[in-house]
Amino acid sequence: MKVKVGLVQDSPVFFDKEKTLDKMESLIKNSAKKGCNLLVFPESFVPGYPRGFLFGAKVGSRTPEGKALYAKYYENSMFLNGKDMDRLLSLAKKYNTYLVVGITEKQEQNNSLYCSMVYISPTDGLLGVHRKIKPTGTERVIWAEADGESLVTFNTKIGKLGGLICWENYMPLARMSIFKKGVEIYIAPTADAREEWTATMKHIALEGRCFVLGCNQYFTKSIYSKEYRSLAKDEPENMCPGGSIIVSPFGKVLEGPLFGEAGILIAELDLDEIVHSKMDFDVNGHYNRKDIFDFKVNNQPEIKKEKDL
Repeated sequence: MKVKVGLVQDSPVFFDKEKTLDKMESLIKNSAKKGCNLLVFPESFVPGYPRGFLFGAKVGSRTPEGKALYAKYYENSMFLNGKDMDRLLSLAKKYNTYLVVGITEKQEQNNSLYCSMVYISPTDGLLGVHRKIKPTGTERVIWAEADGESLVTFNTKIGKLGGLICWENYMPLARMSIFKKGVEIYIAPTADAREEWTATMKHIALEGRCFVLGCNQYFTKSIYSKEYRSLAKDEPENMCPGGSIIVSPFGKVLEGPLFGEAGILIAELDLDEIVHSKMDFDVNGHYNRKDIFDFKVNNQPEIKKEKDL
C-alpha cells in the first residue's frame, strides 16, 4: 500500500486560536489538492509554541503578569470536545484527509494544560490523543504530565499510526512502547530545529523500522505581534528555522530536512518497505530478546482500530 503524506512547516497566528484554525483550513485545502492522505502539523500549532516566554517564573516565585499570560494561553487552547475540535473533524471529512495536529489542550475537569497531538480520521472523527508524558525544562511551568494511557497507537486504513512529541523521542522506553504496537508511520511533531534532530529522526526510523515524519514550525520573532515580541527580546530573529523531515524504514531521507522557510514536505510512502526492512532488524520481533528483557508499560491502551477495518 502507498500513502501520500504531507508535513506542514509553517507558523500559527500566535495566541489566536480562531485565526490559526482559519489558516489551517487553507493549508489543508491546498494539501488535499495535492492528494495527501495524511497531513501533520507541528507541536502546539494551536495556539502556538511559546518560545522565549518565561511566564514570570523563577525558583520560589511566579509573577502576576506571568499568571495573566498563562491565562491568555489557556483561553486560546483547545478542548477535545467543542466547536474548535468539531471544525477540525469537519475539515478532515470534507477533504478526506487524516490529520495529526499538535495542540495545547485544556480540559473541563481541571485548569492544567497539556502538550498534545490529536489523531483525526476523515471517516471516524477523533481517534484519540497523545499527551506529552514529560515536558522539557521550563515547559513544565505551563504543561502537565500525562501517564501511560497517553501512549496511543491507531490501526487505520492508511497504516498503523503512533508517535511521540519532541524530546519524548529521546526516551528509549517511550519509543519502545510505541514500537511494541507495530507502528508503521511514526509521527514526531517538535519544536527542535537543531541539525542534530535530523540524526534523531533517522535513528528512530532505523530502530523502529518504520517511516518517521518529523514536523516542526518555521517561526521568526517578527511573526510575534508587538505585544509578544517584547517577551522574547533575547531570542534571535530566526527563532525556529524548521527542519521537518520524512525518513524511510531504512533510515534514508525521502524529503527534507527543510530549513529557513515555510513549506509543505510531501512524500509517497510504500508500506511494503517496512516488511523488507525487518528481514535485517526487527526491534519487536527477532531482535527482541524476551528471554533477557522484560518490558512493561503501565496503563498503555491496546491499539485502536478504525470501525470499518
